[in-house]
Amino acid sequence: MQYERQTPSLALQHLIECYWLIDSEGESSIDTQKIIPDGYPETILHYKSAYEINIDGQWHLQPKLLLAGQIKNHFFLRNTGESGMIGIKWQPAALSVLFGLDMSTITNKIVELPNEMTSLFKPFMTENGISIPENPLTILDSYLADEFNNIECNTLSSNAVDTIIERKGLITINELITLLSCSERQLERSFKNVVGLSPKFYCRVIRLGRIFELMQEGNKDWGDLVYHSGFYDQPHFIKNFKEFTGEDPSSYGFDERNMANFHLKK
Repeated sequence: MQYERQTPSLALQHLIECYWLIDSEGESSIDTQKIIPDGYPETILHYKSAYEINIDGQWHLQPKLLLAGQIKNHFFLRNTGESGMIGIKWQPAALSVLFGLDMSTITNKIVELPNEMTSLFKPFMTENGISIPENPLTILDSYLADEFNNIECNTLSSNAVDTIIERKGLITINELITLLSCSERQLERSFKNVVGLSPKFYCRVIRLGRIFELMQEGNKDWGDLVYHSGFYDQPHFIKNFKEFTGEDPSSYGFDERNMANFHLKK
């Protein structure tokens, strides 16, 4: 399985967190993958077989062009043949700014990409279907840099997100509203519409990501993990980890090569 990630050009980094590509390289055996919340919405193009999703206890066939909102719990995907997909992982406030989306309407949802957003993958669309050239992520970045030239993303919610990520989720709501000079009600309302989650819940998601970041740095001492990811104690840490991943951290395969770990990798 090929996993590829690319950082966007500097002019787009306030809108896009990264581009990614996953390709099974001809392998078509059915494989179920777990997806874990990471705090970023995505638009996805499946250029090979479609996937099935289980987010509500049942399997549903997905369309090939997708919009994934913020998710609050893990869910499962499985391929129906050869895998091939390209994703744009957006900064949390970007889709609201660019397309006027109320992100709260797609929280915990993965839906067909709206018509007004299908042009995001225009470099790969031909009269005969989908064609993926060499270096597709570089081509996609160049195209989007032209499309979104000089578009700013400077809102109350985007500033709040930047602060939460910079602090690794270790910030209280009172600290946030003081730094941003706003009321708690104003922040909650704006954050829900623009990001799709409450700021408090978003802090939890980012703290989860910090756990994976620490593991990738080679820090596998549970005491250090608990302390540096901001949990009160080990039981609290384990409870939060299991809520998001469905697994105990001691049995979770942090070193496994799979979609969940790929998407949580920084």
